[in-house]
Amino acid sequence: MRRHLAHPFDDDRLKEECGVFGVIGVADAATFVALGLHALQHRGQEAGGIVAYDAAEGFNNAKRFGYVRDTFTKADVMATLPGSLAIGHVRYSTAGSKGATAIRDVQPFFGEFAIGGCAIAHNGNLTNAALLRQQLIERGAIFQSSSDSECIIHLMARSMQKTLSERIKDALRAVEGAFSVIAMTRTKLIGVRDPLGVRPLVLGRIGEGYALSSETCALDIIGAEFLREIEPGEMVVIEGGTVHSSHPFAPAKPRFCIFEHVYFSRPDSILGGRSVYETRRQIGVELAREAPVEADLVCPVPDSGTPAAIGYAHESGIPFGMGIIRNQYVGRTFIEPTEQIRNMGVRLKLNVNRALISGKRVILVDDSVVRGTTSRKIKDMILDAGAAEVHFRIASPPTAWPCFYGVDTPDRDKLLAARMSEDEMREWIGVDSLRFISLDGLYRAAGEAKGRDKTCPQYCDACFSGDYPVAPADQIANGFTMKAAE
Repeated sequence: MRRHLAHPFDDDRLKEECGVFGVIGVADAATFVALGLHALQHRGQEAGGIVAYDAAEGFNNAKRFGYVRDTFTKADVMATLPGSLAIGHVRYSTAGSKGATAIRDVQPFFGEFAIGGCAIAHNGNLTNAALLRQQLIERGAIFQSSSDSECIIHLMARSMQKTLSERIKDALRAVEGAFSVIAMTRTKLIGVRDPLGVRPLVLGRIGEGYALSSETCALDIIGAEFLREIEPGEMVVIEGGTVHSSHPFAPAKPRFCIFEHVYFSRPDSILGGRSVYETRRQIGVELAREAPVEADLVCPVPDSGTPAAIGYAHESGIPFGMGIIRNQYVGRTFIEPTEQIRNMGVRLKLNVNRALISGKRVILVDDSVVRGTTSRKIKDMILDAGAAEVHFRIASPPTAWPCFYGVDTPDRDKLLAARMSEDEMREWIGVDSLRFISLDGLYRAAGEAKGRDKTCPQYCDACFSGDYPVAPADQIANGFTMKAAE
């Protein structure tokens, strides 16, 4: 029985797709993968898995629900994963069962082909997975999971290429959407990024071996040297201490997910040569320029709003203070969420620093507004603590469109910004003012001095703009209406 229960306010946050990590050329590779997955835990808290290869014992895997620290730190589990080559995955379901994950849905997925075994782990979402799945089943494929990522294994099985690396290329040429994939054979560690580079993937070196990771912060934890990002549309095959690079897809203008800068990635990671922390701090600077207001205190909504709040305070000259304190020890397995507990809402996780807040005009800086329910509860807590005024400043533009590239976003009719104007949202939340950073301001904070190029956007910002770089074929087939061309 699964014990991992969402908090009453978890559905008012965008969920951090998944994280992948792999190592080759080091003793006890699975231990390094477990450490890497621990550093990537913010990208998926639902479940994790590791596959390792040892010449004497072959491929072995372990998959568990829950946090990495609760499962892959146990000696008896790690003893089942010997070898100098391993890959792993942390999951937050974004397709298929969503919230009702079975252990068979947990990656990495493994396939035994006539030419050898191969395991894959996928961060992202395939936008034509339903169509592919239907076609594959009609041709005799038997699926074991509800995950879109399993399509890749079945496509590999149908490829006539003579090496697993070439079969991976064949399979990924048939899929659409976002994918950062790591894979392993008996001798190779493989990394591939989709042509748009929507999701991150980086390469590091550890001793005589190499590592692939969703973020640089996971390289840090194992003492690996960050070498470079895998380029959009690039495939690297690491074998025998050598990295072989190719570009198997048609070239395309990169569209990296800008929300990785806003929220998903850890602030101590590097994306596109930029510090995530510094980008978030600069978002606060831009917000202060675009949306000034007279106030006494700038407070972050922990933890993701903190760098932007620091930037806002520095630029505005208004003092920064921790007006809300986060309880670090409330996990997803805390207690059964009875109706009484549900009514406590965010108070389980956040508490107001009354001595600091009382009588003050407070600016609250948060990363996003999704459904808006959490914002209302936090506003109530601040007012209950005696605040004179409450002003919200949001470190992203209004989230008005769902993401189909690997983020668990509510349906569009449940997104507050899809139903209300900014003034209507301010009134519904019940604050003295509410302002979001502009899309151009966000781009400037991310290093684009001239803002967003409307004719050819530098990032994927579909959740804000409705401009989808890859048409979500499965969603359109189910009735989703794309934004009309302007």
